[in-house]
Amino acid sequence: MKKNKISKDWIIKQHRDQYFKNSKSHGYRSRSAYKLIELDNKFKFFKKNKIIVDLGCYPGGWSQVAKENTDKSKILSLDLKKMDKLQGVHFICRDFQKDETKKEVLKILGEKADVLMSDMAANTTGNKSLDSIRTNALTQQVIDFSRFVLKDDGVVICKLFTGQDFLEVKDLAKKKFKKVDFFKPKSSKDFSKETYIHCKGIKTL
Repeated sequence: MKKNKISKDWIIKQHRDQYFKNSKSHGYRSRSAYKLIELDNKFKFFKKNKIIVDLGCYPGGWSQVAKENTDKSKILSLDLKKMDKLQGVHFICRDFQKDETKKEVLKILGEKADVLMSDMAANTTGNKSLDSIRTNALTQQVIDFSRFVLKDDGVVICKLFTGQDFLEVKDLAKKKFKKVDFFKPKSSKDFSKETYIHCKGIKTL
């Protein structure tokens, strides 16, 4: 009974959410599409003729925004959960953490990417501290992955959570990239600890 009440409360909140409503009316697959729009308005990383990789792309809201905001760009999206077909986007069902995936990504693209983006979060456990740690571990893996598939002047856009391990992620990013910024979009819910990291320019080690 309690579980049903929580589900109903969640549905009610979603329908009161302006970004949720807008995503439905504009045909976006997720409300998080607006987060990426705000991130691009802030950092200006979408341009024509770019090569873009979307990690953890399901259900495809970020891939939609990438397609809409670039011209003649190549977009490769990856997830363990199959994404419905999106015109102009190449999807592969893969685990980005596996070494063979790095090689496959480069083979498909034919060259390294200009933008690597990720809105991934670990599956929730109900323990906010644990969820934060697990998601930030994913962010660190995205940063490490980017060094294999990203051009020297490339950009990483990735979700992470403030709190535990935040400074560890920040320090890792600053070791790997020349420029590191953080930004919380207005479309991100006020109570959420999520923010986004913007990294640009791989450092030569």
